[in-house]
Amino acid sequence: MPAIKQPRYRIIALRIAEQISSGQLQVGTKIHARSTLATNFGVSSETARRAISILEDLDIVETHHGSGAIVISREKAQEFVNSESDAQNLQNLQTDLTNQIAEQQIGLVKLTQSLNDFIEQTQYYKKYNPFTPYELKLVNQSSMFDKTISELNFWHRTGTTLVGILHENHLTLSPGPYAKIYQNDTLYFVGDELSYQNVYNLFYE
Repeated sequence: MPAIKQPRYRIIALRIAEQISSGQLQVGTKIHARSTLATNFGVSSETARRAISILEDLDIVETHHGSGAIVISREKAQEFVNSESDAQNLQNLQTDLTNQIAEQQIGLVKLTQSLNDFIEQTQYYKKYNPFTPYELKLVNQSSMFDKTISELNFWHRTGTTLVGILHENHLTLSPGPYAKIYQNDTLYFVGDELSYQNVYNLFYE
C-alpha cells in the first residue's frame, strides 16, 4: 500500500509548527507568507498562504491583514506536531499490516500450490506404482488363524493379492494356496485403497 502523499502546503505548515514547538520561532514572531515562506520553501505565494491558513485554523498563529501572521501558541504547535506524528505512525502501521497480509496471501498461494503438487504426485505414484504392498501384522487373536490361504478364500474375500508372509523372521514370497497364516505373522499384499480394511476385516470382523 503506497504512502498517502501530504499536500505541499500542509508539509510547510508542519515544518513551521515544528520550528515554533522547538523554540526556533518564538511566540510573538511575525511570519510573512509571501516574502518569507514562499522564498524559503520555494513555493508559490498561494501555497504559503494556505500553510498559514492551517496554522491559523489551529490557533497557532494569528493573521493580521497586510502584516502577515504572528505566532501566538507554542502549545498548539506542539499538539499539531504530535497529532501529525501519531497519524504518520498509524499510517505506517497500516502499511506494515497491509504488506504482511499481502505476504501471507502470497505464502498461502504457494502453500496451496505445493499441496496441489503433492496430491498430483501422490496420485501419479499410486497410478504408476500400484504394486507397492500394504503391510498388516496380525497381533490379536482370531479364529481365522492356522488356516491356509485357500481355506480362507483370501483373494475372493479381500480382493487383494498376497505377495508375502513374514513368519518368525522368515519371509515367504508369493505364497501358494496351501501356505498357512498364524498369529503374529505379517502379511504383505497389493490391491486398491480398500485392500487394507478388507484384509483386516477378514481376520477381525
